[in-house]
Amino acid sequence: MTNTWWELKILCEPDLEDSIFWRLENFGCRGTASESKGNSAQVKAYLPQFQAQLLDLAALSLWLRQDALCVGLSAPTLHWDLIDEEDWATSWKQYWHPQEIGDRFLINPAWLPLPEASDRLVIRLDPGVAFGTGTHATTQLCLESLEMRLNGLPPLFGDKSEKQERLVIADIGCGSGILSIGAVLLGAEKVYAVDNDPLAVQSTISNRTLNDISAERLEPALGSVDVLTKLLENPVDGIVCNILAHVIIELIPEITAIAKPTTWAIFSGILLDQSKAVADALEKHDWVVATLWKRKEWCCLNVRRS
Repeated sequence: MTNTWWELKILCEPDLEDSIFWRLENFGCRGTASESKGNSAQVKAYLPQFQAQLLDLAALSLWLRQDALCVGLSAPTLHWDLIDEEDWATSWKQYWHPQEIGDRFLINPAWLPLPEASDRLVIRLDPGVAFGTGTHATTQLCLESLEMRLNGLPPLFGDKSEKQERLVIADIGCGSGILSIGAVLLGAEKVYAVDNDPLAVQSTISNRTLNDISAERLEPALGSVDVLTKLLENPVDGIVCNILAHVIIELIPEITAIAKPTTWAIFSGILLDQSKAVADALEKHDWVVATLWKRKEWCCLNVRRS
């Protein structure tokens, strides 16, 4: 484990936050947070020192400037410092607070007390270095889409129905496990969660424990759709996939192979200008885009088999 980390501080216009989060994720940052600074936003991000040299950080600064200019906003400013291991793991957490998402969810940081009275489904979360805190637009869109899809199911701790017992979902690129946990809390009987990052798999396991969900209800595994094909006894009822557009396009043939004629899917991590390419690839494999939900420059495709 590295002992020294880069702490990146980016002062930007609030409308740039989502694109900056996306850029930082692609850059390899582990843990991001933001706070208001007057009329601006300050985004903080962390990555191991060995992952980036000064020239890499200078290139990142240029990319951030170009992203802003492309949408007609002021260029953000990037500053960086080196901090010790013990500092990075806690410094970003002070800016992350409980957050309501959609009509039913409340994301509650694991280190904060649970709300005394709430009629929402509470997801306790400590993402560690994994993607998925609920602050990113794509995560929010996926949770709201799951609400729509699973609206008629009984809750996790209620009486089981025949419909609930049959519902099996695959979460591809599970990150912190936030979408898998959300699906189980909404009533899914079984969720298979896969990710190529072993730290994400461990984060999903930890968050499963935080939310008192059994291993039988949520099964994380290292890998991608190829691993799912070995784990699954039958095709799944639903799929959620919040990764990147080009990866989604590459995986569509494999994803189609684990679907049944009635399977629905939620795809996000897609910029608006990438949505047509993803939709075209889906239609070539007999999927129909039912709705496109957008938030700022990001979108979420709700699809079904044709």
